[in-house]
Amino acid sequence: MQLVHEPVSGGDSTDEGGDRRVLATDVDLADSLVTQTRGLMFRRSLPDGAALAFRFDSVAVRDVHMLFVFFPIDAVWIADGVVQRVERLRPWLSFARAECDLLVELPAGAADGVEEGDRVVFES
Repeated sequence: MQLVHEPVSGGDSTDEGGDRRVLATDVDLADSLVTQTRGLMFRRSLPDGAALAFRFDSVAVRDVHMLFVFFPIDAVWIADGVVQRVERLRPWLSFARAECDLLVELPAGAADGVEEGDRVVFES
């Protein structure tokens, strides 16, 4: 499964793959209470092309903290496939929140160019 960015600024060209960009080719799903609670804590890095995704049953405000995370990340909050917020988070210090039903954590810089209103989707 891969994570694909479809910018709104591309107009209809996204339907033909014009401005589409793969954000991650190796997506881990945090699908249990343990993996959701742990997140990226205690890991030393997140490789290029990787992402950690948190899927939820409904749209609600979700928090991201960076305690015990040793490297910067890009966090993307997505509701119904539409990006609500993108934030670069610093190790140990950052905290952010926004509404989403999908939260994706990527290596710092991987979400450059992703903006509110864009679409981010999973593809097989």
